[in-house]
Amino acid sequence: MNDLAALSRLIAYTDPMKILVIEDDREAAEYLQKALDEAGHTVHLAGDGDTGLNLARTSDYDVLIVDRMLPRRDGLSVIAALRGQGNSTPALILSALGEVDDRVTGLRAGGDDYLTKPYAFTELLARVEVLCRRGNAKDSETVYRVGDLELDRLSHTVRRASREISLQPREFKLLEYLMRHGGQVVTRTMLLENVWDYHFDPQTNVIDVHVSRLRSKIEKGFDSPILHTIRGAGYMLKAA
Repeated sequence: MNDLAALSRLIAYTDPMKILVIEDDREAAEYLQKALDEAGHTVHLAGDGDTGLNLARTSDYDVLIVDRMLPRRDGLSVIAALRGQGNSTPALILSALGEVDDRVTGLRAGGDDYLTKPYAFTELLARVEVLCRRGNAKDSETVYRVGDLELDRLSHTVRRASREISLQPREFKLLEYLMRHGGQVVTRTMLLENVWDYHFDPQTNVIDVHVSRLRSKIEKGFDSPILHTIRGAGYMLKAA
């Protein structure tokens, strides 16, 4: 493991990644967690499909590593469920099933890459890095648009139907995150971790207050709502 970790550090992606490993083989999962951790990345583990799906829904990850055969819910149905909800987090499927038809099935289910067991860790890490770069390509965008709402990261301006909207810094950050995930359900946990940098729920109404203020600013005077509350799930920015 020490030699493996040393090698992984040499080729690791330049920025730390937040990775969810959904794997029911405890030994294999802990091996991956330790190696990826020593390569500088943050790794969360889920031992079954239902737990993995819940974590992927309620937190923000750079990449998912998903075993195909899982208890409670198989890996392909986990990925398919996420894609059906608009979650586009890159997913690498791990499986002992390596025939062409198996790989095609995995990719058609929504997987972004497919790696057959047994695998070399260096290859897995390289594939994860590629998926992360691909997934972060959207971060290089300077202008986001959802319907007639537009946010320019460089000029720090927001317009709807060409009307400029003035936002406070936290409101701007909140809207930017929602627009990056336009059409997707964004949970309270995702907002706490990525807009407020909280990795726990402080049990306050800070999110509700800011979402209410933001909604008022981007919807007042316009015909159609664009910031929707998804009961029991979170929020979604979506044009009518």
